[in-house]
Amino acid sequence: MDAFFVSVEELLDPSLKGKPVIVGGAKDQRGVVAAASYAARKFGVHSAMPLRTAAKLCPDGIYLDGHMELYREYSDKVRKILCRFSPKIEMASVDEAYLDMTGTARLLGPPLKAAHGLHNAIGTELNLNCSIGIGSARVVAKIASDLAKPNGVLFVHPGHEIRMFAGLPVRKMPGIGKVTEARLHEMGIRTFAELNARQDLEHEFGVVGSAMAGKARGEDAGGWFDEEIGENAPKSISHEHTFGDDTSDVQVLETTLARLTEMVARRLREQKFEARTIQLKLRYSDFHTITRAHSLPEPTSSDHAILSNIRVLFHNNWRKGARVRLLGVHVSGFDSPGSTASFDFDGDERWRQALSAADRLRDKYGESAVHIGTALKANIRERTHENPAGLRGKPSDKQ
Repeated sequence: MDAFFVSVEELLDPSLKGKPVIVGGAKDQRGVVAAASYAARKFGVHSAMPLRTAAKLCPDGIYLDGHMELYREYSDKVRKILCRFSPKIEMASVDEAYLDMTGTARLLGPPLKAAHGLHNAIGTELNLNCSIGIGSARVVAKIASDLAKPNGVLFVHPGHEIRMFAGLPVRKMPGIGKVTEARLHEMGIRTFAELNARQDLEHEFGVVGSAMAGKARGEDAGGWFDEEIGENAPKSISHEHTFGDDTSDVQVLETTLARLTEMVARRLREQKFEARTIQLKLRYSDFHTITRAHSLPEPTSSDHAILSNIRVLFHNNWRKGARVRLLGVHVSGFDSPGSTASFDFDGDERWRQALSAADRLRDKYGESAVHIGTALKANIRERTHENPAGLRGKPSDKQ
């Protein structure tokens, strides 16, 4: 999806179209940019940039807190459209997905025709822009979709990857950030072609070097989708929240953990996963960060089970009275539901029924329709404009 958060905000307020819009919070806050419109990007603003840096680059921009729950709702709407085009979908994030189109030609036509059909469906039904890349592997499709932005479709024919990618700067490769880019530049490598020509990448970078060379040729390390949880499934799910002002208020901290847990557990159930490992991330005001994990005897996707363990981790590791800047809830070690003989949720089938009912209500009425008890307190404060947590979740599925 193109500038997804901003695009949804433009649906709420069409007057924002064409203006420099930054989603993430007020420009004097210490958070980061969640999304920037294309007009804002012309000033150098980009996602994950500190808001105060963005404010210096684009002082006249329109800064919005954002509506994470609404973005999730629109993401679900997009996913439902995707399901009409392929039975095998991998949601990489709230605004990005991969589809395996194998075997769909009889119904949808060749890949390019199907892609245009999908593009038109999202644009017509949701009034949102998206860019679609088509290729023989994920990395090819990902690069192609980036090249197709904004609001385009690009098909990289099998066998043409090396030629099409040859002149691209190495930063265009998924997984290469500033540090790796700088190191490659020191080695005299600036383009995909130069990367592909080098024989010393594995010596310099280990197995990552071999993977980079493969990506430059349009090759993925793994295959496509599996029915079972495997190489290509997300290895973890997490949500984090950075407080606008550091806090030591235990009620704020606990309600924030509850809201983060709700989001993580819901995504587990959406993707039909259960997690064995639960991890807390805690960052103090001095930026000292700790992570603490706990392995469960049985996997779970229960809000209650995850939250009870997260609370224990929090109270065992938080320095009472210390001001906290960031909290995160992370789960990993996935199993498919039913893959273990025993049943969790404290052995109570009613928990599963209650969570299923809550998910259906959220599907129909939005994420704020149902909260577990502790999180509900935070939601009440939001509705009375007294919400000190000001939660804005940031999802990440790590591959």
